[in-house]
Amino acid sequence: MSLLVVGLSHRTAPVGVLERAALTGEVPTRLLHDAAASSTVAEAALLNTCNRIELYADVDKFHAGVAELSLLLAHHSGVDLEELTSHLYVHYEDRAVHHLFSVACGLDSMVVGEGQILGQLRDALAKAQDEHTAGRGLNELFQQALRVGKRAHSETGIDKAGQSLVTFGLEQVAAGAGEIAGKRALVVGAGSMSSLAAATLVRSGVTDLLIANRTPARAERLVEILGPGAARTLDLAKVPEALADVDLVISCTGAAGVVVRAEDVAAAVATRTADTPLALLDLAMPRDVDHAVHELDGALLVDLESLSHAHAASPGAGDVDEVTRIVADEVTAFGAAQRAARIAPTVVALRAMASDVVAAELGRLDSRLPDLDERSRAEIAQTVRRVVDKLLHAPTVRVKQLAAEPGGASYADALRELFDLDPAAVHAVSGTPVGGRPQPPGGGVR
Repeated sequence: MSLLVVGLSHRTAPVGVLERAALTGEVPTRLLHDAAASSTVAEAALLNTCNRIELYADVDKFHAGVAELSLLLAHHSGVDLEELTSHLYVHYEDRAVHHLFSVACGLDSMVVGEGQILGQLRDALAKAQDEHTAGRGLNELFQQALRVGKRAHSETGIDKAGQSLVTFGLEQVAAGAGEIAGKRALVVGAGSMSSLAAATLVRSGVTDLLIANRTPARAERLVEILGPGAARTLDLAKVPEALADVDLVISCTGAAGVVVRAEDVAAAVATRTADTPLALLDLAMPRDVDHAVHELDGALLVDLESLSHAHAASPGAGDVDEVTRIVADEVTAFGAAQRAARIAPTVVALRAMASDVVAAELGRLDSRLPDLDERSRAEIAQTVRRVVDKLLHAPTVRVKQLAAEPGGASYADALRELFDLDPAAVHAVSGTPVGGRPQPPGGGVR
């Protein structure tokens, strides 16, 4: 597997570019299929969140893979390739594995250490499996990334220090508009982020919570989950007039345009009698709340851009260092395991060839000495097999050790060349037809 990652995130692109590049609706699915259909790509997965878009692919050529994936990202995001390229990052092989493991641990998140990324990674893998664009390679990689992320959160303090984007955003709101407890709140949207926001507000002690969503049934479902009396639904069309009756608005929808307009916020602020500003937390990408709200007196807008600027509140250096060490160790172990796995089909094919040679020679012995008694025949057969096993033992053990080291793939090639192994036999062991694509693994996301 030659892993390539091409993407952009809050670390490399301003919010304005991320907003224009945001993939919504059926666009992520189309991008995933187009990537997997590329002649340079064997498998593909897409990690698409509010502040990152990353394509993971098993490619046969590095430069062609980078060019193809970059072009696809530009085409499906609608951002000009030349502009997009200046914000893209590329990771290959072990560096790509290191990047994914770091992402899984929350080291690359806007709020370092947040655990929500694990759910997003799980969703990305499930999507690739459902769309049949991920095979054995990406499945094993993402499964291991999830395990590494869980290990980081269980073995270090990054789990305590790290926050979800919702929690971090609410802290910024509280700093500018007072404590969350006792506030009247409105959540616009009923997806995973909005659901997390609603649950967090209930735990924080909001006195009145409204849920508005484009699909009323989803809003009603969220209200049921929150429990009796915790929240009630609101018609999405009534959001503008409801702004005057709440203290806090959290919006995170998948809409392509503005959901909360500046003029509606201005009208609501004009009728408010509370001493604290009307607080709005916009966690959507592209943005739900009109950017012009930043300029309104009596309103406090916290969005992804302002959260990025407030990123100073991060876990202690000790926890980050410990998680960084875990990631480095896991990348080394994963690379060694992958390289060792590549040699296995060649070793199995070599032993199968040796077994065939032994069987052929014993058959020739039977034809030349038909009167040989069974005991002698069995002793000769055992001796021949023992000799072959001893001859193959040292080179096969050593080649597995050498193959686990960086650059070890060449040892498998040398073994195939030295023993003149049939490539079709090697591919038959690995389950991949010569010149074909790997078959997707069975089972789902664990």
